[in-house]
Amino acid sequence: MASQVQELRFRGPTNVPSKPKPPPAPRHAGILQDQLRRAQRRPWAPSFSLAVRILFLIRVSGAMYSNIDDCDEVFNFWEPLHFLDQGYGFQTWELSPKYALRSWAYVLLHILPPRVGKLLLAGDKRVAFFAVRIFLAAISVPVEAKLYRTIVDKINERVGRYYFFMMLFSAGMWNASTSFLPSTFAMFTSTLAFSYAFAPTTSKDSRRTLAATLLFATGGIVGWPFALALAIPFIFEELFVYGADVVTPEAKLSWLSKRWTRMIGAGLAASLLFIPVIGIDSLAYGKLAIVPWNIVRYNIFGGSERGPDLYGTAPWNFYLNNLVINFNCILPLALISLPALVVTYFVDRKRLGVFTPTANQSSPFTLLALRLAPLYLWLGILTSQPHKEERFMFPAYPLLCFNAAVTVYLMRGWLEVVFIKVTKSPYKASQSLLFRNFTFSLVVASSLISISRIIAQWHYYHAPLTVAFDFQMTEIPRLLNATGLLPVYPANTPEEDKPRIDLTPVKEFDLKLCLGKEWYRFPGSYLIPSGIRVEFVKSEFDGMLPRHFEESALKTGGNGQGLLGEVAKKWWLRPQTSYVPQDLNDLNKEDLSHYVPVDECDYLIDLDFPLHPITSPLEPRYATMNETWERVFCHPFLDARNSFVLTRIFWLPGEIWRSKNEFGDYCLLKNRKRVEEKEVEIVTRRRGY
Repeated sequence: MASQVQELRFRGPTNVPSKPKPPPAPRHAGILQDQLRRAQRRPWAPSFSLAVRILFLIRVSGAMYSNIDDCDEVFNFWEPLHFLDQGYGFQTWELSPKYALRSWAYVLLHILPPRVGKLLLAGDKRVAFFAVRIFLAAISVPVEAKLYRTIVDKINERVGRYYFFMMLFSAGMWNASTSFLPSTFAMFTSTLAFSYAFAPTTSKDSRRTLAATLLFATGGIVGWPFALALAIPFIFEELFVYGADVVTPEAKLSWLSKRWTRMIGAGLAASLLFIPVIGIDSLAYGKLAIVPWNIVRYNIFGGSERGPDLYGTAPWNFYLNNLVINFNCILPLALISLPALVVTYFVDRKRLGVFTPTANQSSPFTLLALRLAPLYLWLGILTSQPHKEERFMFPAYPLLCFNAAVTVYLMRGWLEVVFIKVTKSPYKASQSLLFRNFTFSLVVASSLISISRIIAQWHYYHAPLTVAFDFQMTEIPRLLNATGLLPVYPANTPEEDKPRIDLTPVKEFDLKLCLGKEWYRFPGSYLIPSGIRVEFVKSEFDGMLPRHFEESALKTGGNGQGLLGEVAKKWWLRPQTSYVPQDLNDLNKEDLSHYVPVDECDYLIDLDFPLHPITSPLEPRYATMNETWERVFCHPFLDARNSFVLTRIFWLPGEIWRSKNEFGDYCLLKNRKRVEEKEVEIVTRRRGY
């Protein structure tokens, strides 16, 4: 029996024009091309603004909590900045006008944050210290984000995403991004330069050439001249590689002429940077000073008696060991990036670009190889030098993450090829989660290991900064309170109504804080309250220690040569920088005038390992001399020599992991007799006896 149900169907209006469908998104035109899901939604990658916000949180955290790992950072840069800002600090031999190996122009770039900090919270120099670090973090963030977005746009979206998260959680970048060092400055400028250089060169785009050249030159002239080596592949590409150009044999000569002319013009424009740098340095030193040349001359042409080898040498594998600690599995991935590219050329060639290059074009293989080459070049140059330091690798840290990100992407491509060959189904490959899980696992694993390393550095080696904090925030207020130099408020006064403690009266004590064998872990004068003199006492170290900058006004322009010295006296912030001290040398020979007797010290910072004590006549165990020295504060500091290798490098929660490590006591010690006498003297003086 037929159904009696009737159906009504309504049609939409036919007199309204239908909206055209939006055109499909253009195919990504980067050097590396996805082979699966190309017609679907693009891979997710954070926008520039989102990347900036995420990076800012991490980098500012690094500014607040990272350690100072290099005494060169303190004595060659924090102390000169402190001298410009406060009028006193330590001077190394490199800052003597006789040698002029450190650029005052570079130091001067950082003078604004301490001045702002002084306005926000006068009387507390710690604010200035962290203001400089946050300033460095604020520079690093957009620079990193700019290169990240360039990788997304010009290389591949997935490569950019891998790079972003590798950089974000890297233990190496945690330290490098907020270090007050020329190598960090060179890292900033080189990273920004590569954000232009990673785009394929073309004769139609002079902006790329000029911007990258100026940035590379800025890093070399203002920061560290050896960082210019990173620009060699860029210069080679500019002069000899077609890039995005299509050049016929007939036009090659004119093309070469145009490229060379453009590169030389950009180089000449960049050389103008020498003018302000030489001008500022000459003003500071009171004589003509070309600091980049002085650095090159000392390090390369210093002769057998001078040179960086005086300050220690390291085996060839020093950087590999250090990079494994800071970048874990990212390092081997970065080192195999060029071989991985060769493998991809043979097994997955379609991934290399959207077209097949002709003899008149550059292949994507060549362009990508040139972008992977700077890391190999930099690592090769540094490894060949006997003198090695962790900070020398800073300019290449972003490149390390880039090379590793490329390798991860190429390995993903190999998996896709194998999967399709086995299943004979591109559709199944496009639906599989295998490839995503593979890359996700690599990036997450490297991030977790890096976080473990960051936490380990704080737990194991943060004691010098913690002791300085306790000295200012607890011990000095105790002294002032015990001697009546702090105002007394009614007992019911709310804490928020009490003004910040003014530490300036501490100058009445004329205190000396001394450093012996721990001189190289001194965190800098910004973390020691004004009015306290920092001095060195003799230890087993027999090299050249810094001296105090000349603090008295100079009758002339220092020891400057003629007119420059007089100009420095009138126009430079601290004309005393032109004074030529006689107790500094470039041979790393000790000068005994830089020490004070230990019995003149009111406070002493020392490290003691009670389970494995080390003592000598010049380095007694002060922390155990209870009759003379009182332990004011002690914090654990890792005894690396007697700890298990994995547990001393990384941190994990739990007593089992911690039990593999041994710790010493990093202590602030007080000279009982001297401090007590000064307390009594000030109390007596205040009572008018």
